[in-house]
Amino acid sequence: MQEERRLAVLRAIVEDYVATEEPVGSKSLVERHGLNVSPATIRNDMAALEEEGYLHQPHTSAGRVPTDKGYRMFVDRLSTVKPMSAPEKRAISAFLDGAVDLDDVVNRSVRLLAQLTHQVAVVQYPTLSSSTVRHVELVALDTDRLLVVLILSTGRVEQRLVELGGPLGEDALAQLRSRINLAATGERIADAVTGLSGLVGDDVPPDTATAGVVATLVEAMSDHRSDERVAVGGTANLARFGDSFDTSVRPLLEALEEHVVLLTLLGDATTDGLVTVRIGAEGPYEQLAATSVVSSGYGPATPGQSLATLGVVGPTRMDYPGTMSAVRAVARYVSRILD
Repeated sequence: MQEERRLAVLRAIVEDYVATEEPVGSKSLVERHGLNVSPATIRNDMAALEEEGYLHQPHTSAGRVPTDKGYRMFVDRLSTVKPMSAPEKRAISAFLDGAVDLDDVVNRSVRLLAQLTHQVAVVQYPTLSSSTVRHVELVALDTDRLLVVLILSTGRVEQRLVELGGPLGEDALAQLRSRINLAATGERIADAVTGLSGLVGDDVPPDTATAGVVATLVEAMSDHRSDERVAVGGTANLARFGDSFDTSVRPLLEALEEHVVLLTLLGDATTDGLVTVRIGAEGPYEQLAATSVVSSGYGPATPGQSLATLGVVGPTRMDYPGTMSAVRAVARYVSRILD
């Protein structure tokens, strides 16, 4: 009973501190949360929670504020992540369904996350290595030149020109298209490269057209530039946190300029729908110890792994239930779009 009451006290302090940015006292807890015990009992519970490292008293006679350990306990004890309301779901769906290509999906997602959470939103572009080949199209531009179109499961489209060095008839083009798709379609990038390379193996002398198309596709599939691309939105939201976050704004602003740092902050892509929360010093950078990151993997991929990660970065004093709900919802909608 005592443990349950102390957990209720901790939860109430976290909620009030996030809402007011003011240290929370025992009297206000009794008045706001109807804990059905005296302020003296609440003070004893607060003292015990402070001794255990869940709360901190900024100065004598002040109320308490949560520590990183307190936030962690609060997040770990959340029974469920509150669902988005029906109007919120409709708004998210309508906004994301209007995207016309992968860049638009990513840009809309980062704007939406920033608006929903009032934090800095970060969306990683889908990693090429986790993609599968959806289709390869070969389009004859003239008798000796092809446009090779590679379409991946992420929605990414690569187009390349191939000079054949000689004419290629319609029947030969159809056969080449069939052989290319048989070797690559439905395969993950690494397996598709292996399959395509088999078409020009030493034991099967390739024709010029096959060799040119295969070389072009392998080059396109080996282009990992997008693996370190991220979109960032909502940087202006940092101004909302005033002096309490002032000492951490500069290193965070610097981090927002470094995509590798942001990818490290987000962490590895997790299973779609699984939300990860890293609080304060749990993160990889000491200079960002006043920062929390809520992230989730997104996109259709192999079981247990997603294509990429999206999430939000903000002060440890954040609305964790609301932020987790928004991150999970956006990740699921983006996954559905890319499926």
